[in-house]
Amino acid sequence: MGKWCVPIWLLLVLGWFGPAAAASDQLQAQFEHRLQQAGLPGAVWTLVTPEAGILTGAAGQSDATNVKPMMRDTRVHVGSVAKTALAMGVLRLVTRGQLSLDSELADLLPALRFDNPWQATDPIRIRHLLAHTAGIENFRFRHVFSLRARADLPLGEALGMGALTVRARPGARYVYSSIGYHLLGMVIEAITRQRYETWLDAELLQPLGMHDSTFAFTSQRGAGADPRLAMGHFENRAAYPAIPVFARPATQFTTTAADMGRLALFLMGDGTLGGKPFVDAALMTALSGAHDTDAFRAGLSGGHGLALSMRDRHGVVGDCHPGTTIGFQAMFCLYPREGKAFFVAMNADVENADYDQFNKLLINALRLPVASAPDSAAPPADIAAWEGLYVPTWSAVASLAWIDTVFNVVDLRWDGSRLQLAPFQGKPASLQPAGGMLFRANGRIGPSHVLLTSDGERMLSDGLRSYRKMPLAKLMWLWASAASGAAGLLYVLIRGGWLLARGRLHSTSTLGLPLAGVLMLFAPMPFFAGQSFMQLGDFTLASGLLAFATAALPCAIVYGLLRLPASRRRVAHPGLDCAAMLAAAQWLTVLAAWGMLPFILWR
Repeated sequence: MGKWCVPIWLLLVLGWFGPAAAASDQLQAQFEHRLQQAGLPGAVWTLVTPEAGILTGAAGQSDATNVKPMMRDTRVHVGSVAKTALAMGVLRLVTRGQLSLDSELADLLPALRFDNPWQATDPIRIRHLLAHTAGIENFRFRHVFSLRARADLPLGEALGMGALTVRARPGARYVYSSIGYHLLGMVIEAITRQRYETWLDAELLQPLGMHDSTFAFTSQRGAGADPRLAMGHFENRAAYPAIPVFARPATQFTTTAADMGRLALFLMGDGTLGGKPFVDAALMTALSGAHDTDAFRAGLSGGHGLALSMRDRHGVVGDCHPGTTIGFQAMFCLYPREGKAFFVAMNADVENADYDQFNKLLINALRLPVASAPDSAAPPADIAAWEGLYVPTWSAVASLAWIDTVFNVVDLRWDGSRLQLAPFQGKPASLQPAGGMLFRANGRIGPSHVLLTSDGERMLSDGLRSYRKMPLAKLMWLWASAASGAAGLLYVLIRGGWLLARGRLHSTSTLGLPLAGVLMLFAPMPFFAGQSFMQLGDFTLASGLLAFATAALPCAIVYGLLRLPASRRRVAHPGLDCAAMLAAAQWLTVLAAWGMLPFILWR
């Protein structure tokens, strides 16, 4: 019998791993082909299945400049996928009784100042930060785009904000916020009395067996450079080594494909490690899907949970988190019902690249059961009352809210059988009734949108983005304000330039100073073109000139208006000059009221 033991064992091994190995080779060939087609340098990925466990793969190059191949154990940056891992660290503290989901942020971080109109009834709680429902903005330019950040900068100093402004009722709706996860890093430090990176590495990653991962800053160059870390790239395979960012808890994480497989296995489990509770089972059931938001109460189950968001794509529904950081794009998706998962990281952040094609390859490789959308249901009886124009309820950068309101409008119309969404920017969408106030986008399995009333306003939500209905008259006023203001400034530029060219413009002329103010707007452009985009949030000559120009322009316009009465006899067209400057002045006043003037990038 002994002589048959080895052959039988070999046959069993080949029977078990043979198909998986063949599928892995096929997947690698597909990745190589598509990477070349898309002009992307490389990728690493993980497939997790109950049968084969963790399968990793790699294709392309880890460094396009030095032509280094991407290996299965190459380390990568994953951007906001870091939020999922950090969330598990917070839930570990909750499990240990050192924190509660209902703990108030103001109590945990008393040094912070809050501007929360709902503080008495709806303070920011830990659960709101985890689920992105705290109502605070995503980031400010300096948090992400800066060359002045340090990896050892205290988190409070890195946050660099005065009062923390709450712009939506906490818990009401999803408002993606990197600042929120930065605050969670500060909470970890306040409770553990350690740097959040040190504590998470020791108390989360090590127990999970993620020995190749770290929350600490890593880079491809400089002191302590990591030789296994893939180089980040942008368009045309331009290499860009990692640099520290101020908002590091929200985006700073280095890992490998195998370690992300280990994290996936834990997240799809019951929260135990070695038979002992590590994260409470009740918390594990709330990792994905909205809970207690207005959209959830209106019937939309999709959305973000305590660590992940539901993603309905390609005929399957998963619990996922995407990530983007300097030179990298990543996606992490779990399918707990089947016990399957995938992770993929590309070492290139290219604006128009089709990254979803690689997600689809991995979904196909997992052989997940694909479902089809159910039949259409009856629309709500009062659907006509919901027709109209909708604007975003929040902006990633609060200072840009005017731009989102004016230019990111969605026109919602009922055509008799479907709800048609026509955004002023982006692709239109056609939604099929899914029962009640729920609707389903093409290609989705479950309801993807809901119409609801929140805080007295009609809203449209997809669980991750919310839009509020705005009266046409108000939007028309904003559009007319912008159009007339821009026309007024253009008049000052053309008329003033013509007078200047003819030698008829001097410092005391009505249009003299206004023209100088308009021309000042162009002064920062060459300096912005000559600096790194990573300095967008720093105080530089370019950003300083922009702030000065946007502060000086309203003053110059007002000066021109004040000069007009005394100069009427010497001005050829005083009425036109007056109308143009008044139009410009009202628009600049509106922009100032919305917080756009002066335009200060570094605050």
